[in-house]
Amino acid sequence: MSTIQATIRNTKTKGQVNLLRQNGQVPGIIYGGENPNEKISLSKKEVTSLINKDNFLSNVISMNIDGNEQKVLPREITFDTVTDEPIHVDFLRIVKGAKIILEIPVRFINHELSPGLKRGGVLNIVRRKVELRCPTENIPTELVVDLEGLEIGASIKISFIKLPENVTPTIQGRDFVIATVAAPTVVKEPEKPAEATEEASAEGETKAEGDKPPAEGEDKAKEEAKPAAEKK
Repeated sequence: MSTIQATIRNTKTKGQVNLLRQNGQVPGIIYGGENPNEKISLSKKEVTSLINKDNFLSNVISMNIDGNEQKVLPREITFDTVTDEPIHVDFLRIVKGAKIILEIPVRFINHELSPGLKRGGVLNIVRRKVELRCPTENIPTELVVDLEGLEIGASIKISFIKLPENVTPTIQGRDFVIATVAAPTVVKEPEKPAEATEEASAEGETKAEGDKPPAEGEDKAKEEAKPAAEKK
């Protein structure tokens, strides 16, 4: 679990918030549960480092606010339209017993142990993320799909993945597909038209006739005949 330091902010005007950003801080807010919302500020360097990690919006973070530690979940990031730097982050307070809907990324492992992929099959990914309903204290960071032993034609469905306790897909009533191991696609070269083939064949025959070399001994016979004619 990642950790981050934060401090309570008392900014009330837009100018104060902008000054905070100029000093390398990112304003944020924590909401959820029975406690009131908390306005906080965080180091832009730390926030950027966490954002650059995989699955930032589905990872629970341990936040230390002026010595008081609590678990939060990033819910929304606002970026500057010019610099693309974070300028505000919303965090959801983790409350035991509550549930939340999240999109959890899917990760595929053991590609080299799939006979189907070894024979040239293609992993056709239908869903890179799956929407799940999770208890806030038991949020998976990712869903892992093991490709070992899968042949061409295999269909990987949600039932193929072992979900954590009390975690369920938001799509109910059907075993939806996550990915398939598809047969390789072979691109055939277009066949030449019959007319083009016939023309190429006729051209080759004409060229062969025009460039036909003299028969063996023919040149030699001509050379021998010249002196005989001169003697006469």
